Amino acid sequence: MANSLMLPLSLVLMFLFHGCIAQLELPQRQFWQNLQEQQQHRLRAKTQCRIERLNAREPNRKYDCEAGSYEIWDSNSEEFECAGIEFVRYVIQPKGLFLPHYTNAPQLFYATEGSGIHGVVFPGCAETFESGSSFSSEGSESKYHRDRHQKLRRFRKGDVLAMPQALTYWIYNDRDTPITLVALVDVGNDNNQLDLQFRKFFLAGNPQASQSQGEYRQSRKSREHGSQGGRGREEEQEKGNIFAGFDQDLLAEAFDVDTQTIRKLQAREDNRGVIVRAEKLRLVLPEFEEERGGGGEHGSGRYNGLEETFCSVKIRENIDHPARADVYNPRGGRLSTVNSHSLPILSYLRLSAQKGVLYKNAIMTPHWSANSHSAMYVTRGSARIQVVGNGRRVFDENVNQGQLLVVPQNFVVIKKASNEGFEWITFKTNDNAISNQLAGRLSAIRAMPIDVLTNAYRISRDDATDLKYKREEAILFSPGSRSPEYDA
Repeated sequence: MANSLMLPLSLVLMFLFHGCIAQLELPQRQFWQNLQEQQQHRLRAKTQCRIERLNAREPNRKYDCEAGSYEIWDSNSEEFECAGIEFVRYVIQPKGLFLPHYTNAPQLFYATEGSGIHGVVFPGCAETFESGSSFSSEGSESKYHRDRHQKLRRFRKGDVLAMPQALTYWIYNDRDTPITLVALVDVGNDNNQLDLQFRKFFLAGNPQASQSQGEYRQSRKSREHGSQGGRGREEEQEKGNIFAGFDQDLLAEAFDVDTQTIRKLQAREDNRGVIVRAEKLRLVLPEFEEERGGGGEHGSGRYNGLEETFCSVKIRENIDHPARADVYNPRGGRLSTVNSHSLPILSYLRLSAQKGVLYKNAIMTPHWSANSHSAMYVTRGSARIQVVGNGRRVFDENVNQGQLLVVPQNFVVIKKASNEGFEWITFKTNDNAISNQLAGRLSAIRAMPIDVLTNAYRISRDDATDLKYKREEAILFSPGSRSPEYDA
């Protein structure tokens, strides 16, 4: 009897043992899988990275429209060319409609202010929403048409919006306060097979009517070769919407409408720009109760199992709420990350984002990104930031709200918040970006034996012990004992 019981018991123990081993090996397998996927990311090799100095930059060109504006950063700087990215800031006034368009490269948006509605057109998908009825008269007949269309989505402050390339999208501000969005454009992505230049293709409006302000700088390579085709020449691309180039009669036949309607589509005389006022726009969409109360779609917990189908794929995630934090230190701050695990569409875009908050005089551990470039946009406050590459400091300045700092892969960065604190959003060019730390409980220093440290740095064992164990915090540090603001 005893022998008959031993066999099932041994099988159970063996199962539990192998299950524990599998759990322990999971992070390692994920790490090497991410590195292998990054090696397969070919298009980054198109760019050159000869970084002598980084700069905290502000937009250098602004385009004013009827109901908003957009600003563009100088994409011809060395760090932008190295990372293969561009960066844009949009402001949409109340009742403003950002006209339907698509782009040649994937984008990752972050809503710094306001809330609104956006629509994305997925090719071949059904019309699953209705927004009421419309009336039309054809000769002596009158008809009512139910307005069916693809899914509408609401977004709010703190949301990250993932936008694949070549999908038509539009944004509408149905609230009483302006919307501000910042966007990383990953022109170096594999999904962009044109060139390292941000291109927008509008289905409506007249892009060239947007009033341009500010400085335009031609790329250094174009100046050297006398070329007129450098990156960032957006004012030359946007001559009109995509209908403007077609023959009116041919389009009229394709849509089976009169040429007067086609002239409206082509919008050659439209001077409103790409963000227009839409006073009569009425959109109806379901609301989450938690969203009105600040919980958002992420916190509602009410899904029917169909959200991740292609036609209704989830494209947004809120990372502003403190309860969403992945890393938290009550005296240091918090970090929230959205990647392809929390937002699966990012595995296709090969992008991710991280929202950071540092409290007064707190520090973020010196760290580097193993498999991505980083574009950090300051949303509030200020901080002193240093960036080091190959043992040489390439950046050491205070950065303030509204500024952008691009940090190339493997460059080490440290942040120390000012007395007013510091908040930022970082966009990363990998859907599962890996970060390595130099100080703290999870750092490379902590992982090495004391004898290695004593010999490598020619320090005593006591000093090596302090180097390893003095900081017990993981990533976000409270003000240190050497800080003049330290509160013991």
